[in-house]
Amino acid sequence: MNYKLRQAVIGDSQVIRRLVREARLNPFGLDWRRFTVAATSQEGIIGCGQVKSHRGGSRELASIVVAPEWRDEGVSKGIINHLLSIHPLPIYLTCRSGMGEFYEKFGFKIINNDMPPYFKRVSWLVSLLKIAAPKRETLLVMKIQ
Repeated sequence: MNYKLRQAVIGDSQVIRRLVREARLNPFGLDWRRFTVAATSQEGIIGCGQVKSHRGGSRELASIVVAPEWRDEGVSKGIINHLLSIHPLPIYLTCRSGMGEFYEKFGFKIINNDMPPYFKRVSWLVSLLKIAAPKRETLLVMKIQ
């Protein structure tokens, strides 16, 4: 492992925002205090991820992003395993359908019913947008218990 995982500090906030924006992930709810970052001594932060809480008590694995030059090096796997080890289950996530197999490797399963309110709203909104602009991929809601 050529990187180290650590809890984010306030000085990491701008890099986290930049990584999330460049990956075209949801830019809302980016509170640096919830983030774990992967960093190298030479390049600084190369990846990040968070678990955020929603009203009603559900928790979401979110904002998992790795710098392009570090992809396929196990960085996202390290971030996800770390976050799952320090947060109580269940944990939910939303992702593009093409990412479903990746998250299944961690024990996440696709759910279609019995979703917490936040995930019902997100699914509903995405289905409305899909009607207006159909695309090949769909949104998955997944859960690990």
